[in-house]
Amino acid sequence: MKAKLKILFVLILACIGFTVSAQKITISGHVKDAVTGEDLIGATVYNTNKKVGTTTNNYGFYTLTVNKADTLGMVYSYIGYKPQTKKVAAGNNLVINIDLTTSDNSIDEVIVNGNRNDNNVRKAQMGVIDVPLKQISTLPAIGGESDVLKVIQLLPGIQQGKEGTTGFHVRGGNTDQNLVQLDEATIYNPNHLFGLFSTFNTNAINNVKLIKGGFPAEYGGRLSSILEITMKEGNKNNFAVSGGIGLLSSNLSVEGPIKKQKGSFIISGRRSYFDLLSKPFIPKNKNNTNYYLYDINAKINYTLTDKDRVYLSFFSGLDDAKYTGANSLNYGINFGNKTATFRWNHLFSNKIFSNTSLIYNDYHNSLTTTQGNYTSQLYSGISDLNAKTDWEINPNTRHSIKFGANFSYNTFFPATTSNKIPKKGTISTIKPSNIPRKYSSQLAFYLSDEIKFNEKLSANIGVRMPIFLSSKANYSAIEPRATLKFETSSSSSIKASYTEMNQFLHLVPSSTASLPTDIWISSSDIVKPEVSRQYSLGWFKNFKDNAIETSVEAYYKTMSNQVLFKEGTQPLLENNIDQQLTFGKGESYGIEFFAKKNFGRLTGWLSYTLSWTNQTFKDLNYGKTFPYTYDKRHNISAVVTYDLSKKWTVAADWVFTSGGAYTLPLGKIPVYQGGSLYDIFYYDYAERNNYRYRSYHRLDVSFIHHNRERTFFGKKVTSEWVFGCYNLYSRMNPYFVYLTVDPLTKKPSAREVSLLPILPSVSWNFKF
Repeated sequence: MKAKLKILFVLILACIGFTVSAQKITISGHVKDAVTGEDLIGATVYNTNKKVGTTTNNYGFYTLTVNKADTLGMVYSYIGYKPQTKKVAAGNNLVINIDLTTSDNSIDEVIVNGNRNDNNVRKAQMGVIDVPLKQISTLPAIGGESDVLKVIQLLPGIQQGKEGTTGFHVRGGNTDQNLVQLDEATIYNPNHLFGLFSTFNTNAINNVKLIKGGFPAEYGGRLSSILEITMKEGNKNNFAVSGGIGLLSSNLSVEGPIKKQKGSFIISGRRSYFDLLSKPFIPKNKNNTNYYLYDINAKINYTLTDKDRVYLSFFSGLDDAKYTGANSLNYGINFGNKTATFRWNHLFSNKIFSNTSLIYNDYHNSLTTTQGNYTSQLYSGISDLNAKTDWEINPNTRHSIKFGANFSYNTFFPATTSNKIPKKGTISTIKPSNIPRKYSSQLAFYLSDEIKFNEKLSANIGVRMPIFLSSKANYSAIEPRATLKFETSSSSSIKASYTEMNQFLHLVPSSTASLPTDIWISSSDIVKPEVSRQYSLGWFKNFKDNAIETSVEAYYKTMSNQVLFKEGTQPLLENNIDQQLTFGKGESYGIEFFAKKNFGRLTGWLSYTLSWTNQTFKDLNYGKTFPYTYDKRHNISAVVTYDLSKKWTVAADWVFTSGGAYTLPLGKIPVYQGGSLYDIFYYDYAERNNYRYRSYHRLDVSFIHHNRERTFFGKKVTSEWVFGCYNLYSRMNPYFVYLTVDPLTKKPSAREVSLLPILPSVSWNFKF
């Protein structure tokens, strides 16, 4: 291990050249939306003289070192915006801030030469997808709720969870192996309505990026993917209001300048009205049965000086459900997330950029059920305090160096209990304040360098060193990261990567239902860190001046120290959860095909994934290898958005997946005692996940009518109607299977249950 670390550091340091020729200058600045002043993340900056370029970081900042020249040609571009070309005299270092205006793809299909959105080919990074916001806002979804996570499920290498849920599985990983971040704060449960749609309000989102392989060194703590969501900063020039009214919920956003060109704010909220609409229909003599959810986003930013900028963002989301009804079953569910993030950007020079963040997040879920004479409750809570610093240095055209450190302090308080309801007195429930706390902390350092060896060959080489500390165990690791890229032509490249990842926080599944009942725990002397090693190889090719991008990626991933509950166990408050777990390993491999059209009236993508995922646990399935629950051999997604005219846009997606694995007993054995037959049976489970569901497929369609812009009280008002249909041909896709006995033949049979038939929706959105 030590030898591996030494080799990586020597390689990085040997490649880093800090000497800058006297014939070089640096051009830096920010790229923004001309109307709102929002930073454009991942915008392309390209020098036509030497045909070199870069992209803006998560704060819209770029820096590019080029040769001195009497005149430099610079092209600034971003998907969905008109490219801007500048001719500048370049005798000294320059600061160039660019404002881009949106393009109207419904007018024509013209692709501007030099609009070089070819990062998929040229950058030495793979397994990265920038999710287009247009598709998020236009694609049909359940109840008309535009949803980031629903769009994520349509990407290659992504397996959706249960029907109708937003859970996703990346390259054979579990849901907890996805690090979901909102403005750098971890969201432990990014779901509303039991998973039907996510907690992320589309109106408050600026950028969405998914990383599923070839992880850069600055990311860690999860095995399978990084979903990075950045909130809007607010309109820096004018006050604006936007919102929408749908079947399930309504939302409203207010944004505007604190001081023009210096600071801005945005407040966005969403709330359902199931409880309000159902209240008149519930008799007053009945117990309370209702459900509501809400989420609130808020963010402010302010430019202190030309070199200093601060951000403060908040998020709060909550689901609360109560039910009284069938078979005397009563339940209550309450779960939610809260986050707060403070960030400070400082520009030390036109080549050195830093960001320092302080982050707080809190997650809890509580499930209480009562039936008959018994009640049970599950409570799971986790909170984090996080401090991190990230640095970017661009010494010359050949090197882009990143390094930093991250410290987090984690508090866990999981518990479950089950009791008989007393004849007198009150029902005993879990009080969060009485749950014994468990603590852990994590410290991580990283260093990486994106190196350009020549015009065709480049690499991203880095290393991350995580350290885990708790009262029961301490762990440390060395995580090498390397991606090599070779350009086979001006529009194509081949990439290969190797990544090691460690995960110290684990979500242990306690139920197969789509409910927030799983429990977060930390590593201990018994629960070892999960470890993954992933190898990837890919070919990337663009057509028609980058209007169409294609890729083929193959991967092989191993996962060790996977965590599940032992057969027949449930976590209890008085017991040590660690003792109830079993540990195993997993293996996933496959190949992913992706084709995406970025420009024109017709946009969208087509993806196909062929994959295998297996698990092996010593204490499960007699130690024999079995398929992962979400092992689905074939996965096809087709996504289309077409501008019929300036007034009408149509969007559709079609999904097909092979059936996932599940377990059914082969038979049952009656129990005899004392010569009498008790009505008790033991089921014979020969193998785990021994059956497959039917294949899954559905078609979703939406039509968007853009109303004519009108003026009220001196304000320009735009609005649109969205008519959607989820599962257009009402495919009854399998949700789960249960075993029953035919009352006539007395023979056992398996019954399949479906969840969501055709679901039409309508919503109205406005902005002024």
